[in-house]
Amino acid sequence: MSKRIAAFGEVMMRLQVPGYESLAQSSTLRYSFSGTGVNVTSALAQLGHKGYLVSTLPTNAIGDAAMSYIQKLGIIPSFITRSGDSLGMYFLENGFGVRPSRVTYCNRQASSFNTAHAEAYNFEDIARDIDIAHFCGITLAMNDNVRSQMKAFAHAVKRNGGQVVFDCNYRPSLWGEDGYTKAKPHYEEMLDLADIVMMNEKDARFILGMETTKEDRKEQLMELIPLVAEKYNISVIAGTHRSIGGNNTHSLVGFLFKDRSFSFSEKMTFSVFDRIGAGDAYTSGIIYGETKGFSPNKTVAFAVAAGMLAHTVSGDTPTSSENDILLAMTNEAGDVER
Repeated sequence: MSKRIAAFGEVMMRLQVPGYESLAQSSTLRYSFSGTGVNVTSALAQLGHKGYLVSTLPTNAIGDAAMSYIQKLGIIPSFITRSGDSLGMYFLENGFGVRPSRVTYCNRQASSFNTAHAEAYNFEDIARDIDIAHFCGITLAMNDNVRSQMKAFAHAVKRNGGQVVFDCNYRPSLWGEDGYTKAKPHYEEMLDLADIVMMNEKDARFILGMETTKEDRKEQLMELIPLVAEKYNISVIAGTHRSIGGNNTHSLVGFLFKDRSFSFSEKMTFSVFDRIGAGDAYTSGIIYGETKGFSPNKTVAFAVAAGMLAHTVSGDTPTSSENDILLAMTNEAGDVER
């Protein structure tokens, strides 16, 4: 049975430099619309669920274009409000070889979402109409008003018997100086409300200040994640470990901690066409596996295959169907489908 899944977050305009040119070189940009909430809910809509976005768009032609784009992705716009005249933007320069890709944010704090008044949304009504709500640490970093809205929505979801998904997604540039100290109490409040959490051992160490004597990342993970789950009463914690090789190849290993036990995926190695949004595809795979009642092993394998496929398409938004992902899990894809 399909679930009603809503995400609270900002819609952004993505402005991409073509090819591998830098901003300084290029004279053209390709625009689209994205955001963590857009990516997760559209991916889950593609997989058969009902995806909603709780956000605010400007009341101008840019807002109209964003609304049209969102609806084309299969996202239901019932909980989107309109006010203000500004949309946050980010500029993407594609990396190559030793030069990493670069994202430059612009105009975020002035966006319609980040300046929406405190009563812009009726969270109690929204919470009664959904089964699962997704929240992101990027949204948590914006400002006090957005943080208050986010927490109010999460509390409303819990009061109405829904599930809360929280993706830690810590961004140092958004929190600024002494960011971990500023972020910790807000993260802890969201962790206390969350049923499914996306994080790894780095989040436990640096945001939550947990200590370990282990030096190996996997050993740190296996020591700290169970402590996080117990302390905050979290049912599921999932995430990935990424390694970057030569020739534009990346490798991913997914993990899932549930019922006091870890499940790990096989390592998947692949070439990267567009990395942005791949983490959201992995998150959507975890949510999908949980809603379908998959075993932990199948859920993490499904999620890491979804994340891998998201690296192979242009744009932030995952486009894979369930069949695409199941095929990728078997490593039988590759030749032209006829």
